[in-house]
Amino acid sequence: MRASIRLLAAVSRDPPSKLKKPAISLDHFIQRGRVLAFWREIVRALNKIPPSATRNELHDYARHEFERHREVTDLAHIRYLLSTGKSEFETMRRYIDEQAAG
Repeated sequence: MRASIRLLAAVSRDPPSKLKKPAISLDHFIQRGRVLAFWREIVRALNKIPPSATRNELHDYARHEFERHREVTDLAHIRYLLSTGKSEFETMRRYIDEQAAG
């Protein structure tokens, strides 16, 4: 009985502090939500294109850009990247709409 209680106590302890991720600020949390929403918007738009090499290439490009900037923490830089990404996506969306229609 005592061994099981010790095991339960060991499992329920908090992990070491070095394993915990630091809490993010509210501004970072909001920007993270905006970035994720933008990613979902891109994926939904690309899914309108019939399966093709072009669709895969566009998806890979978008994913690469998101991954390339994954570690950015400066809020001004995140806002800038989101703004320029949306501008670039609007240009790409015209092409996507043509591909989806044709």
